[in-house]
Amino acid sequence: MTSRFMIALCVLPLVLGTAACVSSKAGDVYSRDEARRVMTFREGTLVGIKEVKLEGTKSPVGVGTGAVVGGVAGSTVGQGKGAIVGAVLGAVVGGLAGSAAEEGITREKALELTVKLDNGENLIIVQGIGEDKFAAGERVRVVNSGGTMRVTH
Repeated sequence: MTSRFMIALCVLPLVLGTAACVSSKAGDVYSRDEARRVMTFREGTLVGIKEVKLEGTKSPVGVGTGAVVGGVAGSTVGQGKGAIVGAVLGAVVGGLAGSAAEEGITREKALELTVKLDNGENLIIVQGIGEDKFAAGERVRVVNSGGTMRVTH
C-alpha cells in the first residue's frame, strides 16, 4: 500500500469519531447548561405518539474529511498530471460522500408527542427517543428550560 492510501485510512476514523459526538435530543437527556437552572413545567395528558426521524447534522467536518480522504486516495491514481486530476476528482467525490455519510450516521429516531394541557391548550413536541417510555392517555409534564421543551413523566 502507498503512504497516501495509508493516510486516507488513518483519517477515516476521524469522520466516524466526530459523528459520534453529536448531542442527544432525547427527553431524558439534559445539556450541561441546563443543570442548576430554574425550569417551569405544565401538566397534561399525552394524546398522541408518532415515531419520526430527526435529520442528521450537516457540518463542514463531514465534507472536509471526505474531501481529504478522497483527494489523498485520488492522488494515487496515475502520475504527474493524472495524479493531480485524480486528487481533484477524489476530493470532490470524497466531499460529497463525507457529507452524506455524516448526515446518515447522525440521523436518529424521534417521537412526535401530542399533549393536551390541563388548560385545554394542545402542544406537539418532537424529541429523541430516550429511556422514557410513553403511552397515550398517561399524565405527563411538559418541561420548559429557557425555550427548550421536553415531555417527561
